[in-house]
Amino acid sequence: MKHGEKVAPVMAALTGLATLACCLPMGFAAAAMTASLSMAVAAYQPWFLGLSVLLLIVGGVQVRQKQRACGTRSYSSLIVFGLSAVIVVLVVVFPQVIAGLLADWLP
Repeated sequence: MKHGEKVAPVMAALTGLATLACCLPMGFAAAAMTASLSMAVAAYQPWFLGLSVLLLIVGGVQVRQKQRACGTRSYSSLIVFGLSAVIVVLVVVFPQVIAGLLADWLP
């Protein structure tokens, strides 16, 4: 699998950002769906954050194993892993700030 070590960190970042879905403005038509989705997802928010951290750990293990096996470093894999780690840490530590920033940037 050529890009296997990039999948887990990206999914970790996406699941971390998915926990903020209740706080984003999506227009009036999508507001009802977002509100009902946020009510259903709110109970599972800690699980999503835990899954984000777990996927980040899996991605780190995959990057480390590839470095040991190949002996060379894939800089793109390290960049993807690093950006994903930053996103997950920011979402876990500052969820309200990140939700506010996303709400300001999205139409």
